[in-house]
Amino acid sequence: MKRLFSFPNPVNDAAARTVALGVFTMSVVALATGWAWLLVPLAYGFVARVATGPTLSPLGQFAVRVAAPRLRSWQRFVPGPPKRFAQAIGLVFSVSALIVWLTAGWGDAHWVLVPLIGGATLEGFFGYCVGCTIFGWLMRAGVIPASVCAECGDLSARYAAAGYPRTS
Repeated sequence: MKRLFSFPNPVNDAAARTVALGVFTMSVVALATGWAWLLVPLAYGFVARVATGPTLSPLGQFAVRVAAPRLRSWQRFVPGPPKRFAQAIGLVFSVSALIVWLTAGWGDAHWVLVPLIGGATLEGFFGYCVGCTIFGWLMRAGVIPASVCAECGDLSARYAAAGYPRTS
């Protein structure tokens, strides 16, 4: 059971970017067509990926098994905890959009997708993970302990050595 509810570490960045492109696509299709029901699989995917990594996520499975092995130029392994944190941010936005749709309607809910699309665009097309950046800031501020991600702590130490101030 513990293995089911784990997140990969390290994460293949090609898979992470593929998932982001899937999130981008579903979100843009929902906005363009008014198909608010797409919020259900979108939110489910984030719940599944935060809880189990790609294991219970159809999009995660596609990314890991089909897309990532073919995207050789995107292949690199990155620490898992920041990617899980980024998925948790996506979870907050997607579940919030779903709740707003169910309670206030699509006219309000579609605005909650805009930041999600922004983050997915940056990750999917440019390989820049907003959630990972925030995770790094929180580590340097001492909010997230170094024990959560030893490799990230090494990165934080490199930032400090390069003269970036610690904010705590």
